[in-house]
Amino acid sequence: MAEQVPDKFLDLFQKPALAHLATVMADGTPQVTPVWVDYDGTYILINTVKGRQKAVNMERRSQVGLDIVDPGNPWHWLSVRGHVVEVDEQAANEHIDKMAKKYTGQDRYANHNPNLTRAIYKILPDRVISSQA
Repeated sequence: MAEQVPDKFLDLFQKPALAHLATVMADGTPQVTPVWVDYDGTYILINTVKGRQKAVNMERRSQVGLDIVDPGNPWHWLSVRGHVVEVDEQAANEHIDKMAKKYTGQDRYANHNPNLTRAIYKILPDRVISSQA
């Protein structure tokens, strides 16, 4: 059953806090990548280029984990276990510009390459663990 992100942790998605996304490689070993992260009220959103290792892993096996730690307070953190329920290529270029504004202050993503296909991986949280000291 899906879980919601507690209201007192929504601020982590408003500030430029990196998430560390854990996926599973084909051989069963973990792969962890720091990523920009967003939340739409239901799904955690990860935007990446199709074909990158994390994308390949999420498409092969939908289960993921991610942690977000407040850059200003390491005791304010959120850990999520969930699964990818949708991959959206249509809104991905607009979304990466939104993420660039949040993380870099720039209106457009500086590394946009029209020859690469971006996608938003929508993760439904199955388990949410949080802490605030």
